[in-house]
Parts: sequence; C-alpha cells; structure tokens
Amino acid sequence: MQIALPFPASILAGHAKGNGNWAKIKATKEHREWARLATLEACPNVSGEGDIRLHIRFMPANRRGDRVNFPNRMKPYFDGIADALRVNDSRFLPSYEFCAPGGVGQVVVEVVGE
Repeated sequence: MQIALPFPASILAGHAKGNGNWAKIKATKEHREWARLATLEACPNVSGEGDIRLHIRFMPANRRGDRVNFPNRMKPYFDGIADALRVNDSRFLPSYEFCAPGGVGQVVVEVVGE
C-alpha cells in the first residue's frame, strides 16, 4: 500500500515550540491532515502489535533541499498516518530512499508487509 503526499515544506524541519511561529504550526497541522486523509483513502492493513515498516521515497522537485534534513520534515506525516491507523508512531520503522530531483515534488510512503 502506497501513500503519495506533497513534498514536505522546509518550514517543518525542527519542532514548533509555540514561540509565535504560527506559520509552522499551521503547516504542521495541514501536513498531518493530508497524511491522515491519504492513509484513510489507501486503506492499509496493519497488525495489532509489533513494528510497522515504512519505506519513504523522497522525490524533490529541485536541488534546493538538503537530503539529511528531509526525514526531519516527515514528523507531521508520520503523526497523520498514525492517526489514521490508530497506532502509536513509535511502532514505525522507517527506511529512506532519495531520488534525483525533477518533476513535481512528492513523498511516497509505502507500508511494507501489510
């Protein structure tokens, strides 16, 4: 099962600590909801316990980002996926793939071994 999402915005890197960073808080909520809805639409089937393996494929639109920081931007997406699956995101065991830039930026999350 695959979940296709917009490439996570750079504003999502790091934590929104409520220091008047309303733009980051808004972006975090939007990305979390996008992930929740996309996961519900994909209808994944996960077991009731144990690790949930996720393979994340980053497909940036251009070279302006830093691959080292891409996984840091995923937290709202992981939270939204966990919300839809009704699990704690501590069960996620992610692996990452970084594709060459080009096209429309997106992230594809695959739930491995459904």
